[in-house]
Amino acid sequence: MEKSSFTPRSYSKSELAMLYSPYITPKAAVRKLNRWIAFNPGLRQQLAATGILPNAKCYTPIQVHAIVEALGEP
Repeated sequence: MEKSSFTPRSYSKSELAMLYSPYITPKAAVRKLNRWIAFNPGLRQQLAATGILPNAKCYTPIQVHAIVEALGEP
């Protein structure tokens, strides 16, 4: 089994989005990640339970862990 190099830590939204979509602009990557989150109701509920704010600029390690569990590692 391969060991992952991804570390769930605090990430800015654009930093995490660029890990998932490295070949598009940061703004487009954030929009894409937001769409993936929106289409995954369980993930949206998990993030709401962590107290995420709509205009937050960063994800906490707990939020990053929830995103990675739902979407897979970037």
